[in-house]
Amino acid sequence: MAALRADTLLHPGARLIDAATGAGLAGAALRARVDEAATAFLCAPTGLVMARTPISVDAAVRYLGAMAAGRPIALLDPALPAATVHDLAARYEPAILVGGSTAPEGYRPVDLPALGPAWTPERAVETEMHPDLGLLLATSGSTGSPKLVRLARTAVLANARSIAAALGIDGDEVAPTSLPLFYSYGLSVLNSHLVAGATVVFESGGIVERPFWAAVDEHGITSLAAVPAQYAMLRRLRFDPARHPTLRTLTQAGGRLRAELVAEFAGRMDSVGGRLHVMYGQTEATARMTALPPGLLAGKPGSVGPAVPDGRISIRTDGGETTTPQVSGEVVYRGPNVMMGYAESAADLARGDDLGGVLATGDLGHLDDDACLYLTGRLKRIGKVFGTRLNLDDVERMAMDGLGTVAAVGADDRVIVWAEGATAAACTSAASALAGELRLHHSGVEVRGIDRLPLLPNGKVDYRALEVLT
Repeated sequence: MAALRADTLLHPGARLIDAATGAGLAGAALRARVDEAATAFLCAPTGLVMARTPISVDAAVRYLGAMAAGRPIALLDPALPAATVHDLAARYEPAILVGGSTAPEGYRPVDLPALGPAWTPERAVETEMHPDLGLLLATSGSTGSPKLVRLARTAVLANARSIAAALGIDGDEVAPTSLPLFYSYGLSVLNSHLVAGATVVFESGGIVERPFWAAVDEHGITSLAAVPAQYAMLRRLRFDPARHPTLRTLTQAGGRLRAELVAEFAGRMDSVGGRLHVMYGQTEATARMTALPPGLLAGKPGSVGPAVPDGRISIRTDGGETTTPQVSGEVVYRGPNVMMGYAESAADLARGDDLGGVLATGDLGHLDDDACLYLTGRLKRIGKVFGTRLNLDDVERMAMDGLGTVAAVGADDRVIVWAEGATAAACTSAASALAGELRLHHSGVEVRGIDRLPLLPNGKVDYRALEVLT
């Protein structure tokens, strides 16, 4: 049997706590659980591990065990419909499926108690795996049956270390699972704390639930990671950091946070001697690529900061790549955390590194004199109205001033802006104002009210669901 890998994420001081029971795993006991899971994976058929991954200590141990065993693992949303899991299994041919209570047709139970419920194919699969492949995650924002991002083990470890360095994470830090583990941002919180010997508290209820905040106080949580939709929720909850004396760090990624919310939450944290880190990342770069130091927030409104340690940012234009300040174009990231490439079927799992550490992000932006990045939109977030191309991110920024939380999508010769809680009168007024600002005929812009914008499991706006509603 193959030996366990030494280049894992697990620092000797790392600790996992189940908020529901108060039970903790640390030191030799945690290492023993991970090694037990790793040994079970090494006893299973060789190949891809596909894991339904809820927010739980057991799920984290399985993930760490697969990494220690050198087995590539695909982390799945545990709420995926059975038909989607069946499709994914057919496309990627996992040698073992773990988590959940059911298996796709053609899989049978296997007795590996350290992994919990587990199944293997009734017919053996012989899918070739690249030796560097460690982790597969669904592309951010994917719904249905997504393509997967192929990440090397070295990329996962490198990004965990870079994030820990950028945020100053050490053994005294305590973070909750405020985001799903199958989402790159949520997983990076786990990874960056484990590699630094910190503590992670597993609380599955989410930030709108009382048990979450009880866990914050009971376990002395020091930091909280959230996406823009969660910050909007925190505002509605009248979040006050003074009520939680140990919580002194907020981090934000997963999309653009409105400027007024950045200023508001930075002010709230500053009032108690805390800090807000604005960050930017993509699953294709394992997780986060930039981090703005809190001391620069006031002087650089709208920036997501410089590249994390070991990363570099440049801007691609028709004339090539540059780091010259104020030049706009596509954001290009270089670093050891860049994906190997995408996978759309089992055959892709044998592929090597397609990108060579260079990621064309598809985001638009520019750098300033201090190499801090400012994002301005997406290459593909474009609507076309009466022959005029519109950046939908720009439309959202315009609409936010009068409407607050909004999302813009393209339709047949129209742009439709969905606004949370907006009245009919407010929608009519805003549509007229937007049409004027965009220099379009009024029929090209429509604003609709909605109680709550639909969100993906990772907390981002579900634009596909909005497109269906149009």
